[in-house]
Amino acid sequence: MKNLLASILFLSILGCSTTDKQETTADFDQLTDDYLQVFWGLSPGWASWAGLSQYDSVLVVPTPSYLEEVKSTTDSLLVVLNSYPEETLEDLDKIDLNMMKDMLNSAIWSMTEFMSREWDPSETNIAFRVGMIMNRPDSMDIKLKTLNALLTNAPEFYRVRLANVKTPSKPHLDLAILQNQGTLNYLSSLEGTVESAEISSDQKEELTSKIKNTKAAVEEFINGLQAFVETENFKDSRIGKELFEQKYKHEINSEYSAKEIYELAQAEKARLHAQMIVISDTLWSSYLPEDSKPADSLVMVKMLIDKIAENHVERDSFFIEINRQVKELAAFVDEKDLLTQDPSKPLQVRETPEYMRGIAGASITPPGPYEEDGITYYNVTPLDDYTDEQAESYLREYNDYILQILNIHEAIPGHYTQLVYSNKSKSLIKSILGNGAMIEGWANYTEIMMLEEGYNNSPEMWLMRNKWHLRGVTNTILDYSYHVLDLTQEEAMSLMLDGAFQEQAEAEEKWIRLTRSSVQLSSYFTGFTQIYSLREEIKAKQKEDFDLKAFHEEFLSYGSAPVKYIREFMLKN
Repeated sequence: MKNLLASILFLSILGCSTTDKQETTADFDQLTDDYLQVFWGLSPGWASWAGLSQYDSVLVVPTPSYLEEVKSTTDSLLVVLNSYPEETLEDLDKIDLNMMKDMLNSAIWSMTEFMSREWDPSETNIAFRVGMIMNRPDSMDIKLKTLNALLTNAPEFYRVRLANVKTPSKPHLDLAILQNQGTLNYLSSLEGTVESAEISSDQKEELTSKIKNTKAAVEEFINGLQAFVETENFKDSRIGKELFEQKYKHEINSEYSAKEIYELAQAEKARLHAQMIVISDTLWSSYLPEDSKPADSLVMVKMLIDKIAENHVERDSFFIEINRQVKELAAFVDEKDLLTQDPSKPLQVRETPEYMRGIAGASITPPGPYEEDGITYYNVTPLDDYTDEQAESYLREYNDYILQILNIHEAIPGHYTQLVYSNKSKSLIKSILGNGAMIEGWANYTEIMMLEEGYNNSPEMWLMRNKWHLRGVTNTILDYSYHVLDLTQEEAMSLMLDGAFQEQAEAEEKWIRLTRSSVQLSSYFTGFTQIYSLREEIKAKQKEDFDLKAFHEEFLSYGSAPVKYIREFMLKN
């Protein structure tokens, strides 16, 4: 590691002295490659996610001495990058340099200031690493050999992770217990996989033993967490104004502060309410002709939304309808020539694995940038554990209109499409160090863009799109209000049910998510605001020469870089 850092330092000095652009580019490419080698050594789990299967078997045990080494290496690497002459680089390389420095600054802050390892045990879950191995396109023999190596350190990994927990927050304790119980079930299922595999009896015996030892370690971890529950000595899951602003700066990386985007969200909420009142007023007689309009306009909107929400798929048809709509969305994007798609990149709808549940009802798991033939998984949490009443509430939330918006957001041309483009980016840095606000912002932007282009255009669709967008806006308000302004559960439920017209089941799940996360819920509206305003600014400059497809493809060509960097260079060019 020290030798590699020395070579990186040499390259940064070389970059200071070279004058030839071609030489500078080559030097920076080498610097980037060396940076990634150090990064992968420190973060083998991230390397495994990126598609570097040689790291699949590496499980780091985060002992105090190891954490000190990580901090020292990160500090040294940041010194090197800060010394590199940014003015010698081309625009795309400047973004990479800034993203690398941003990541290191964020990592240092996280290790020294945020220190979630001491209060968030949900960060500990080996199932994600195991799942990556078992989802590889390798033979079962190779997968099981890799799994055997990974599990060698699993008991020590869990022991040290538990020792790192000092005063956990109750919501994160609950999540860690829930997800690791799912991990136990997943590991138990692998015992059957090993038994039926065509490997030697010695290999079966060794791997089965390691799985049992890992399960015992997970059970010990869960028991240790249960002991924390019994003490009732918890850290507040609200991180407070100072940490929230700092985390927003590091993770969102926008031109706004957390308070500024909160204030913009409040204004956007009022604007959306005004639009929804107008639409509801025109639709009222079509849906509730026998009822008098309430004097309170927002009550009118809620009554109309509740009526329209009665139109939804049956509980058993939820997955089938999602699959059907994804194909319909792909056809519409092609028909309107909104951007170039790559049908060779598979998208598979699946039930959310147990060890991933407890945060969101739907999500995307993309392949890493090194996995050219990897599958993108569209995770949908099944309704099996819901009562009939809960399932009905959930399906009303994801009614015939909202379900289409969800699929635009998660699949086409939202997350799935953007991440395919990101993995094709010429810059690995822009794919690997992806910015969450850009990723979520793009998905939110595509919702309104698709309707603007005529996708299932109707007043009902616009009303429900505004309701969906209001949810993202409300996410930002909830996020800031919970962590900074001490929002209570009662206040949050009122904000969601009355102010954002959400269903009870959705609001209850969002409250749980709110207490288990920080800043991430602000990424949707922040990214959307940045992207939509950038498009409108470029459209105003180019006037009749504006080409929507060209805008989309140029924007997506920057990988998953922060929008503030993309904006700078798109306006410059």
